[in-house]
Amino acid sequence: MIENDAMTALIRQKLPDAEVRIVDTTGTMDHFNVLVRSQAFAGVPLMDRHRMVEGALAEARADGRIHAMSIRTEIPE
Repeated sequence: MIENDAMTALIRQKLPDAEVRIVDTTGTMDHFNVLVRSQAFAGVPLMDRHRMVEGALAEARADGRIHAMSIRTEIPE
């Protein structure tokens, strides 16, 4: 289990300007829908954007705090 604030902090360590929205989809605090908006995504292919977010959360995925996650990435307007 991981709190939304902890996930946001991990993402912002790698993407400091990120606007992060997280929804716990099951109420068990280990299945999430994650939306990340960052200028760092400008010019970056979609799969690489997702890899950036996955990389920021890699430790939490590896130790089981995050079991499943759907990622959406956007560039701020």
